[in-house]
Amino acid sequence: MKKVLVLGAGQLARMMELAGTPLNLDVKAFDVRSLKVVQPISPEHIYGDLAQGITNAEVITAEFEHVAHDTLAECEQSNKLFPSSNAIKIGGDRRLEKALLESCNVANAKHFFIQTKEDFAAALASLTLPVIFKSALEGYDGKGQWRLKSVEDADSIWQDMESFLKSSTTSVKQGIVAEQMINFDREVSLIGVRSRNGDVAAYPLTENHHTQGVLSVSVAVKVDEVLQKQAAQVFKAISDELNYVGVLAIEFFQVGNQLLVNEIAPRVHNSGHWTQQGADTCQFENHLRAICDLPLGSTALVRPTAMVNIIGEDTVSDEVLSIPSVTIHWYNKDKRAGRKMGHINVSGENELVLAQRLSALSKLLSQSAFPDLNDFSTSYLNKHS
Repeated sequence: MKKVLVLGAGQLARMMELAGTPLNLDVKAFDVRSLKVVQPISPEHIYGDLAQGITNAEVITAEFEHVAHDTLAECEQSNKLFPSSNAIKIGGDRRLEKALLESCNVANAKHFFIQTKEDFAAALASLTLPVIFKSALEGYDGKGQWRLKSVEDADSIWQDMESFLKSSTTSVKQGIVAEQMINFDREVSLIGVRSRNGDVAAYPLTENHHTQGVLSVSVAVKVDEVLQKQAAQVFKAISDELNYVGVLAIEFFQVGNQLLVNEIAPRVHNSGHWTQQGADTCQFENHLRAICDLPLGSTALVRPTAMVNIIGEDTVSDEVLSIPSVTIHWYNKDKRAGRKMGHINVSGENELVLAQRLSALSKLLSQSAFPDLNDFSTSYLNKHS
C-alpha cells in the first residue's frame, strides 16, 4: 500500500482519499490550520505533525496552491513532492502565473503589475476601460478583485487597493495585477493530467457558469474538436515547461474561435468534479495515478454531465435523488454563508436528457440558495429541445 500525503485537508483531499482507496493507496492530509496530519474523511484521527507525515509518506501532493512556502520547501527537500513547489507557487501568485504564460507564448489578457500609485496610473494609461484588478496572492472565488468601468471611480478604487496592500499579512509581498477585461463568449476550463514520464491526457473542455464570482455550474459535453485541440496544446506547453506531474486545470475565456488563458490551478479543480460520474476515470484518481507513477486512466467522456455546486447549504430535498443519474457529494463541513458545502452531479444519455434532468433538479432546489440555476436550466433546455 503506497502512502500519499496531501497538503491541505479540505474536500479535495477528501475526494482523493475516496478515489485512492480502490487503488490500495493510503491517503492522509496535512491540515494547515491545526498543523497535524489527519485522515481526510475522518479528521478526528491524527497521525503526527508535518515532519512525521513527510517521513511516513512515499508521495506528497497539494490540494490548494496557497501553501506556506516553508512547508513547500520542507516537502521539496524530501524529493517526494508532485507537482513541484515551483508549480504550486506559480498557481498561487498571479505575477508568476502571467510570467509563465508569456514564457510559453500562450494567449492571455493584456496585463500590468501594480505595487504603487505610479504603477496604477501607468496601468490605466496602458489599458483601456473596463479593467479588472486582482490580488496577486490569495485571490479566489471572486475575492480580492476590483472592477473599474469609469475613470471617475479610479481614485476610490486605488484607495481601496492601497489599503488592501498595506494591510496584507502574506509572507510574500502582496501585489495587484491589472487586466484588460475581455468581452468573452463563454468561460471554459480544461482539466488535464501529466504523468512522471511526460504522458498527457485531457478531459473534454467544460463550460463554466458563475454566480457572484463563484462557480455554480459546470457542463461537460462533446465539444468542438478545434477548440479541444487548441486547449490541449496550451496544456502541453504549460505542463511541459513546468515538468508538471498530476492534474492541472486551465481556465479560459473563449472569444470566437480563440481561447485566452484566464488562470491556472496546479491541482484537482472544482470544474472537474463532473468527472466522478461523467468520465471513464475521474480527475482525483488520475491525479493519484500520475503522482504515484501508475498508468494514466482514460479521460473519455462517458455521458454528458453537469456539476452543480451546493453553496452555503447543508441540506437539499431528498426528492433530488429521485431524478435518474443524480449523485450528491457532501463535504462534511459546518454550514457557513458562501461556503462550498458539496456538489451535485447530473448525467444524461444525451444533452436533451441532461437538460431535462437539470430542469427537474432546479425545481427541487431552493431558489434563494441556487439563484441562477432555474434560469440556466431553462435556457439549456430550450437550446436542446
